[in-house]
Formats: sequence, structure tokens, C-alpha cells
Amino acid sequence: MSLFLGVDTGGTYTDAVILDDATDRVLGKAKSLTTRQDLSLGIGRAVDAALEFAGIAPGDVAMVSLSTTLATNALVEGQGGRVALVFIGFDEGDLERGGLSEALGGDPVIRLAGGHSHAGQEAAAFDAAGLEAALAEHHVMGFAVAARFATRNPTHELAARDIIRRVTGRPVTCSHELSANLNGPKRALTAVLNARLIGMIDRLVAACESHVKKRGIDAPLMVVRGDGALISAAMVRERPIETILSGPAASIVGARWLTGATDALVSDIGGTTTDIAMLKGGLPEIDPLGARVGGYRTMVEAVAMRTTGLGGDSEAHLILTGLEGGFRLGPRRLIPVSLLAVDHGAMVHDALDRALGMESVGEHDGRFVIPMGFEPAGLTPREAALLARITHPMALAAALTSRLEVAAMERLVARGLVMLAGVTPSDASHVLGGLSDWDAGAAEKALRLLARRRNGRGDRMAGDAATLARAIVDQLTEQTATCLLEAAFGEDAAFEGQDGDTLAQHPMLKAALNQHRGVMELSARVGVPIIGLGASAPFYYGAVGVRLGAQMILPEHSGVANAIGAVVGQVSQRATGLVTSAGEGQFTAHMTYGPERYSSKEAAIDAMLVALTADAIARARLAGADELLIATNQDERGAKVEGRAMFVEATITVTASGRPRVAHPSPATEEGSAGISGTGYKIT
Repeated sequence: MSLFLGVDTGGTYTDAVILDDATDRVLGKAKSLTTRQDLSLGIGRAVDAALEFAGIAPGDVAMVSLSTTLATNALVEGQGGRVALVFIGFDEGDLERGGLSEALGGDPVIRLAGGHSHAGQEAAAFDAAGLEAALAEHHVMGFAVAARFATRNPTHELAARDIIRRVTGRPVTCSHELSANLNGPKRALTAVLNARLIGMIDRLVAACESHVKKRGIDAPLMVVRGDGALISAAMVRERPIETILSGPAASIVGARWLTGATDALVSDIGGTTTDIAMLKGGLPEIDPLGARVGGYRTMVEAVAMRTTGLGGDSEAHLILTGLEGGFRLGPRRLIPVSLLAVDHGAMVHDALDRALGMESVGEHDGRFVIPMGFEPAGLTPREAALLARITHPMALAAALTSRLEVAAMERLVARGLVMLAGVTPSDASHVLGGLSDWDAGAAEKALRLLARRRNGRGDRMAGDAATLARAIVDQLTEQTATCLLEAAFGEDAAFEGQDGDTLAQHPMLKAALNQHRGVMELSARVGVPIIGLGASAPFYYGAVGVRLGAQMILPEHSGVANAIGAVVGQVSQRATGLVTSAGEGQFTAHMTYGPERYSSKEAAIDAMLVALTADAIARARLAGADELLIATNQDERGAKVEGRAMFVEATITVTASGRPRVAHPSPATEEGSAGISGTGYKIT
């Protein structure tokens, strides 16, 4: 009997599940609130409760696997550590491409001479002295390095990495290590996001490792990658960007395991995001353009997932413009008032009672700020003074001394140094009786206070807390339905090339969903089942299914689908390389350490294949795989010159996949390589 422990750390809850791999049974499951100041507390409570529920000894656990939405949430909410980008061989205009400047958000850029040509030849000498001089000027948590055509020759990125490590000792991310593709600004963006996430993911992995060790679990720790595959904890510490969409990818794997469905839309609602993907033929689709999260298109291979800043803990923004007013939900996550009151009830109730006793409602009434306890870096004097004042959870109005500090507070939130609490759908659900885990009394007061705000006509937003709560839940239903419609249009071949977002919002579609009957009769519905996942899915998703006229599947263990998906996946490592030709008899294999020249195409391709196979096998072994299935793929491109066929380039990919070392080989190993063209063989 092989017992696996799956852990999923989300923005609100940490889930744990004990799975018997031999019988495919869930033996135990548990939830605990995620404790961001010390992640080991939430992980420990969930793990301990799951072990007790299952009635097994910790020493019986053969593998631990972790999935998380923390990286996804950070990118959606614009959070992460302060980093510096070392930009080698690029010009100022390159910063504006691919959203790079926006992603930096004011973080420093060190532009240096250097870089290579598309053929891998040095275009300009690397300015090593300039880098050493610039490093002393910037106090950051990590560095991202991107050089022009580094995927054709990485020597300047490697030189910069060595200097940064020697001078600062800080973590360094090189763009060529994350992607073998061209498009330097996009690689730089991916490297920046990776560098920004290193501290967060390192804390998460360390927290999980420390608790399982303390409990006497002597088993390897795996982490779910964004494409649903597993990698070792050591690897993910260097490449945390690969965990964006980790939680959603695990949920897709879990949905398939829980339901056996082959074709369905999967919608997973968490505290911060709603993640939607398509199961086709029982397998999740992989996004060929790279994972898109929080408005950024990265070069990370991941499940084709639509991630929206909409969850149970999404901020309820009041819209006070216009006569009627209204509100929208997300994308930022707040700590629900009802949750904050669990540990800080006296402070929360006192502040709410005071505000309710006033004739008018202040702009910040009903909101609170909580310090996260992380070490600040690169703060302005105003930001530092404000943070020093927030020594404990307090009313937001009490923390701010002037309107000038509102922008400073927003920057502290973006850095993850503080969190805000306020009204969310979770609070509305407590008022309506759908949820009962937290302080419903605090939720009722917060919604009653918000309902007293006035619209453009001068009327109150709602007559009472329950009316406003129903409006918030209805808004979540409408936004969720819109997200699912966008995904459905995107997956329907009949609408290829059209903007699914626009189609989902079209008045004619809304009339059809409402089964309009008049001179025109219109009908529409989603034609595939929808699998609803997440702890709050049973409360919210029934109405979503009705709205879309779709079959809604809510599996028994939907609340811990991510944790289940974390332990039923497989290890998969892919190595990709390029062979190019600069002219007749000139062939270059662009190796990870630099270009190698050959006199024939066959020799260059054979050398690249040998190098990539060794790389993929080594990485798969390091990632914890047992028996390996090796698959190769060669994509060759050519051109005709004066009637003669000429070789231009070939992209070669080698994939090594297998179940984790502690598990028995299963049919899933073979299925995991489906869709890979080329040759395949097994290594034991």
C-alpha cells in the first residue's frame, strides 16, 4: 500500500489529503486557514488533521506533493519582492515591449552593453565593470538577467550571474534558463517575475519541509508545475515561475481523477481567483503561447487556463458613479471581515460599532489593515513611516493620517507588506447563511455599514445587510458565468479568431441565456458539463449552472481537488534546443553552454539530440522520477533558394517522464506522453 500526502496552499485555505494509491481512495482530508506570516502553521494544522482523520502513522507516507496558488495570486494582485533587471544589449524601447515596463512597476533596470547576434556571435563586449559599479546602487531581494539572443549564446547572462552572486549573494534568474525561445523582452519579463517569486516560494517549500520532517515523514517532497507535472522541491526553489498555475493545474488533474470526465469545462473558485480550463479527451490542454496570468504573457509552459481575479475573498468595489451605482468584484483579495474577527473580534466589532453610530459613512469605514511581518526593502520615507505605524491589525482609517498616505498604503499592499480587510463575497455568504465558519455578526455589521453608502441619486445602496449580500452573491454569479462563457467561446472552433470576451458580453447572447421570447425567440446554453471545484463551489455554482443552462458537476471531494491532483500526477522534464545554418556547410548547435559548429546538418542534430537527452534524463532523475519514458520530437524548417531546398533551422525537443520514485509504474506514465511525435523508448 502506497500512501501519498497532498497539500495545497491557497490564498485563504491550506488543504491536505491522504490518498491510497493502490485503491484510489481518499483516506483523510482536512482544511486549515493559510497563515501567511508563518506558512508552516497552516500547513501543519491541515497535515496533522488529515493524518488523524485517516488514522495512519506519519512514517507510512511514501510521498508528499505540494501545489499552490500563491505565485498565481501574487501576479494577479501585482505583488512580489523588489527586484532589479540586468538588461544586456537591449535599447530603451525594448522595455516597453511585452508589458515588461509595466511588470517592473518602478523596480530598477541596469542597462549594459553586450549581447549576441541571432547566429550566436558576440554583438558587443559585455560591460562587466559597469555591472559591478551599478550593483552597489540598488538594494533589492533578487536579480533577473536578460541578454539579447541569450538562447543562441548565454555567455553574457552567465557572466552577469557570476558577478551578481559574488558581489551581492542574492538570488539570480537568467532568462535562458527559463525558456529556449526568442523574444528577449518576453524572456526578460518571465525572468523578472521568477526573481520576484523566489522568496515567497522558498518560504512555502521550507514551511512544508520543516513540518513533515517534524512529524517524522521521511518522504520526498514534490511540487506541482503549471502544466500539471511534478518536480522536486530543490528544482522549484530556483524556478518558482513554473509554479504559476500550479494550483489550477492540480485542480484539473484532480477533477479528472474525481469525476472520470473526458470533455468538460473545469472551474475552480478559490479565495483570490477563479481558474477555468478545458478537459479534452481526459487531458488538460497546454497553452502553446505560454501561461498568461494577471495580464502578463510569460514563456512558462502551463495548462491553457483562464485565471481571473474573482474569488470568495475578492474585494467588493462600490461603483458610486451614475444614478443607480453598483459594484464589481476583484481582482484584489481582501481578508474577509468575518475572518479577521475570528482572531481580532474586539477590535473589529468596536470599529464597526463606532462607524455605525455615526450619521455619515467615512470612505475607509469597515476596512482594516494587517501587517504581514516581512522585512521591508526599498521603501520611501513616507511608506516606511506608515508601515512603522501599523504594528498590529487596526482600522484603516486609524492608520492613515492624510490622503497623501493612501497611495503609500497601496504600495505597501503591492509589496505584500500589509493586507487589507473588507467586505467580500465570503462575508455576504455568512450573512445569507451559506457559510458559517467565521464571525457572521461582524459580516452583518460590515455589510450594513456598506449598504449605507449612497449612489448618485442620493439613495442608500441597499436597505439592509441581507439585500446587499444577495446583490454581491448575484454579482459573483454573473461574473463567473461571463468567465465561463469567454472560455467556452475560446474553445469552440466555430468562433476561432473572434474575441470571446466580446461575444460573452453581447446583448443578444444575454437575451438568449434568458430564453427571450418575442418577435425573435433566442436560446443559448453551454453544451458541455461544468465541473465546479473549491470549498465554496456548492454554495455559488448551482446558480451559475442555472444561468448557463449547463450540467453542473460538484464532486464529493471538490473542496480538496487541488490536493488530490498534487499526488496523482507524474514527473515530466523537457529539454529543447535549436540547430541553425548560416550557409552551406555551416551548422550550429546552440547548446546551453554556448554554440558548437559542425560541417553537416546530421552531425549538428545528432550532437544536440545527445545533449538534450542527457539533460532531460538528468533533470527528470533530479525531479524524482523512476522508470523514464523518453520521447523526442524534431521540427525542421527550410526554404527554397533558386529552386533548391535549403535547411534553415530545426527545433529538437526531448521529454523524459515517469511516475515519482516512490510510486509504482502505472498506465498514466504511458498516457502522459500522448501527443508527442517522434521516437520513444523506456529507461529503467
